[in-house]
Amino acid sequence: MKAEALQKMVQSRRPFSLRLTDGSLVPVPHPEFILITQDGSTAVVNTTGSEIKIVDVDLVTALETKNGGAKSRRSKRR
Repeated sequence: MKAEALQKMVQSRRPFSLRLTDGSLVPVPHPEFILITQDGSTAVVNTTGSEIKIVDVDLVTALETKNGGAKSRRSKRR
């Protein structure tokens, strides 16, 4: 995942989820609930209440919107 793609999703101001390489989803109920570090390598998400998830952005395979649409943003590395 490129940090720029994640930043664009945050700027859209819509709820979304991060799909990780293990298939799990990390919900982002509102873009105000996610912090992306300055170097773009880590995201901290306040999912519910006081629970947070710390995510390595390289492990994000897709950004999924609430309507079920997935936007894969992972660049293939060879």
